[in-house]
Amino acid sequence: MLKTAEKISRAQFFNALRSPVAAALLLDYDGTLAPFQRDRYRAFPYPGVTNLIRGIINTGRTRVVLVTGRTANDIIPLLGILPYPEIWGSQGLQRLSPDGTYEMPHLNDCVQQALVAAAEWLHDQELYRMAEFKPGSIAVHWRGLPATAAEAIRERVLRGWGAIAERCHMILLPFDGGLEIRSPGRNKGDAVRTILAEMDEQAQVAFLGDDLTDEDAFRALEHRGLTALVRPEWRETAADLWIRPPEELLEFLVQWLKARQGVR
Repeated sequence: MLKTAEKISRAQFFNALRSPVAAALLLDYDGTLAPFQRDRYRAFPYPGVTNLIRGIINTGRTRVVLVTGRTANDIIPLLGILPYPEIWGSQGLQRLSPDGTYEMPHLNDCVQQALVAAAEWLHDQELYRMAEFKPGSIAVHWRGLPATAAEAIRERVLRGWGAIAERCHMILLPFDGGLEIRSPGRNKGDAVRTILAEMDEQAQVAFLGDDLTDEDAFRALEHRGLTALVRPEWRETAADLWIRPPEELLEFLVQWLKARQGVR
């Protein structure tokens, strides 16, 4: 159950959301809007989520943004909303706007060489098929494997990628079910800070996420909005409140939709 202070914070937030100020709903995808799947290309949203997000967008009173570890374009067919909302992919490296405008920082030669070396190492280790190749990063997924096998792969990848990462100051980023080697620089917190800078200081903003990679976003929004950890089991977090999917997630989205429909 939520603490009393969390209930008050949530109630105050939704009360303010009924005012005509600007609003933004920032959402992670995997583990937040959609349950984890071993086949990541079949990770569709929980039933009801797509319709609620579409309804929130259609009010014209909320800026909806997906902030995800996936490649930005991967989200479009899974979410099933056209025109699609703003998407920040690859942990904040990519920015895809609803009008098709695409932004991605230049990767220096050292970073590109490190990614090539990391890919070659995976091939030599016969782990290539477990990898997801994204702009600026490579992720190895072991979700669904027995715990002992997953731990063995994690240790191999950490050892194999460690020296590669060190040479070019790459980041080794653990996430739920895998490990990613990525370009240094932007993360989800940077994406949130950019969005906040583009909005009025009085805007009502919320971020919903589940993974350790979302903690940067939670901290970036501290004292500026509402943050929610979305996962079946509690873990330590910087988020303001904990909601369990899918029922409490759907309740949150319904509450958001009703608040913005009732803007005075």
